[in-house]
Amino acid sequence: MNTESPLSPLSVVLAGGGTAGHISPLLAIADAVREARPDVRLLAVGTPGGMEARLVPAAGVDLVTISRVPFPRRPSLDLLRLPGRLVGAVKQAGVILDEARADVLVGVGGYVCTPMYLAARRRKIPIIIHEANTRPGLANRVGALLGGHVAVAFAATRLGASRHVGMPMRKEISGLDRAAARTAARSALGLDADRPVLIVTGGSSGAQTINRTMAASVGLLAEAGIQTLHITGRGKAVHDADGKPLAAPGYQQREYVDGMETVYAAADLLLARSGAATVCEVAAVGVPAVFVPLPIGNGEQALNAAGLVEAGGALLVEDTTFSPGWVSEHIVPLLQDAGKLARMAASAEKLGIRDADRSMADLVLEAAASVQVKPVKHGRKR
Repeated sequence: MNTESPLSPLSVVLAGGGTAGHISPLLAIADAVREARPDVRLLAVGTPGGMEARLVPAAGVDLVTISRVPFPRRPSLDLLRLPGRLVGAVKQAGVILDEARADVLVGVGGYVCTPMYLAARRRKIPIIIHEANTRPGLANRVGALLGGHVAVAFAATRLGASRHVGMPMRKEISGLDRAAARTAARSALGLDADRPVLIVTGGSSGAQTINRTMAASVGLLAEAGIQTLHITGRGKAVHDADGKPLAAPGYQQREYVDGMETVYAAADLLLARSGAATVCEVAAVGVPAVFVPLPIGNGEQALNAAGLVEAGGALLVEDTTFSPGWVSEHIVPLLQDAGKLARMAASAEKLGIRDADRSMADLVLEAAASVQVKPVKHGRKR
């Protein structure tokens, strides 16, 4: 990667937010660009009510917001208001790009991206897009139509003339050596070093079906000698039929664990939803997994997991099928078969990509170079 300074300081604006699935890759890209060009000026753009309002400043990246412009999927009054709202958001986006003197716009999806893409296109600012899901979101489809350079997390994603780079992720995860970190991770999580470990998570917001099935399965897991760490989601503690905190030998629950790298290092098997980031991280670090895709939306979670399941790195069970019986028939024997777990881990790692953040930084610097080499007269001219 070229780290020499170009003709003028580099200004990169990054757009995206709403969910951790958008914010995490945005921050990983920002870190990689900063590592390549320490003098870069970074600015993130989100919406006022998104998770980015907390997570982005905490990561040391400046954040500004524009109005949220959802795209109604059915005829409604909101659909009639859409043109006016979009025009207003594009104006806000243009002001941000002008004041930042942006050389490149990076978009990772979410409501904020469509007006940012439109404003950048009007100013002939290069657009770099990262699409995290196998089924592209609306904003990134718009960005691709506007001529954005597209990078994708999954090889199966179809979005313009895209480049498969993987999922940008935190270095604590992309650089994880599970074997070396296993003992310390289990100690940190209060787990026995020598017994099989199942770690269950529904993501930052929890998962009702997973939590309910686990509540009915802790006894059979304990009888099989399996210890379970159940990450329920904030405010979603799981109770038994009598309303008491769920308890069983070898079972513990937490609402949240700070640092999924510790979870990945400690787990023999991960049970989780199949959000794009989770699937890509599991592959990168080689964690055997069971995925229970969200049954709502456009089916993107099942598509995200499909490649890893086909390669033998994970199992998939539908939300309606996931039950204590399924746990007994599939999860218990899997956790008692160290050889199969090792084969799943190896299959996952073959698909994993650990350097997506650097690939995205390369794309940003290439796009910036194509603009900054142009002669400048009487101020900046594009």
